[in-house]
Amino acid sequence: MTFHERDYMEGTLGTQAVDWEERIDTQRLRGERRERALERLRETDLGAMLLVSDPNIRYVTGLAMTGGSGADHYTLLTEDGDIVHWDTADHASNQRANCPWLHDIRYACPGLGNVPRASGSPSARRFLLSTMAETVYEAMEEYGVADEKLGVDVGNRGLLEALEEHGVETDPETAQSVMEDARKVKTAEEIECLRQVAAICEAGFQRIKESARPGKRENEVWGDAVQELWRHGAFVGGGYLTSGPNTWPKHQANTTDRAIRPGDLVYADFYNIGYLGYRSCYYRTFSMGEPTQEQREAYETARDNLYAVLERIEPGATTDEIAQGFPDMEGEHADYYDADEHWQLTTNHWAHGLGLQLYEVPLIWRGLSPDHPIEIEEGMTMAVETQEPAGRQGVRVEEMVVVRENGVEILSQWPVEEITTIDY
Repeated sequence: MTFHERDYMEGTLGTQAVDWEERIDTQRLRGERRERALERLRETDLGAMLLVSDPNIRYVTGLAMTGGSGADHYTLLTEDGDIVHWDTADHASNQRANCPWLHDIRYACPGLGNVPRASGSPSARRFLLSTMAETVYEAMEEYGVADEKLGVDVGNRGLLEALEEHGVETDPETAQSVMEDARKVKTAEEIECLRQVAAICEAGFQRIKESARPGKRENEVWGDAVQELWRHGAFVGGGYLTSGPNTWPKHQANTTDRAIRPGDLVYADFYNIGYLGYRSCYYRTFSMGEPTQEQREAYETARDNLYAVLERIEPGATTDEIAQGFPDMEGEHADYYDADEHWQLTTNHWAHGLGLQLYEVPLIWRGLSPDHPIEIEEGMTMAVETQEPAGRQGVRVEEMVVVRENGVEILSQWPVEEITTIDY
């Protein structure tokens, strides 16, 4: 299997808006996503969908869903393409002023999440949930879909019952499938967003290389890297840096105040770094000074395991076939973990989809894929990650890729052949 080669001048463009070059067209990005969701909705017997999940809301509306206190924002998409969005007072007011592609923005009643939980009152929770359901039903009546089945992308029993009290027939499973199917294959604009976020992560890796020194603490170096990510316009929703014995097994607190020392391995995971909402997952390993032979061999093993999987990924391949490229139980060092099954080794060796959230379709993993395979499609995007111990330390390596007709295109470009050496 060969890897996809980019065309001349195809690659990461600038992040600013310019009139002299076609870059990411955000209007097209929003439009194509909405049409994908709408097309799949129309293939079902649903008359509309209620979206509560942040990534699904962003996919359909283009709004900046960066978290909140729970279901204080939700969106209705009808089979005719109408969109009604509810949000908090400040957010809704801002959206009305700055999001002209949305024509019906209303104030939300937070029936799920932290607000009803914090009320401390069962009657208050019932009021909030009932009012949320009422706002949705009223909109369904206005747009002529009150008598049709409503897909809901969360299976919250309380919300479903509150909607059913208004005579609404609900279906959570179909709505989840609709959005999963719409989002699993990426448009050209979405792929460029992921390429952009990979480039931003590489700026963060460079900052780590320049910043890390013996005596400097993990959290100080990570802070320098995060500063660089923000400087490039990224949303930093996760990630960490560990060193020395904190690199294997991975420390429970991720980044700590441990002082980096000569001879340490250092690795950084830029996960949940966002560009226009599209999330990264991108590992690289560094060595403080020249790595030992043991460290070099561990790195070669992790890298070779990674590329053994990448070479299996192509349209039409199934996840059970691809998962065989990951290490077996011996290669997983199951004895160290006292583990008997691959499912006990979550996050050690796997591939997972990337998009508006960290874990999307597909998931390729020995703990799941052999008995529950799905087929890989062109345009899917994912991160593939491996690890390997080196004495009391360890290495990790990960690539971000998109599935092409002739093999995967590797979106990540930080050098991968060898551990990056930091001379100090």
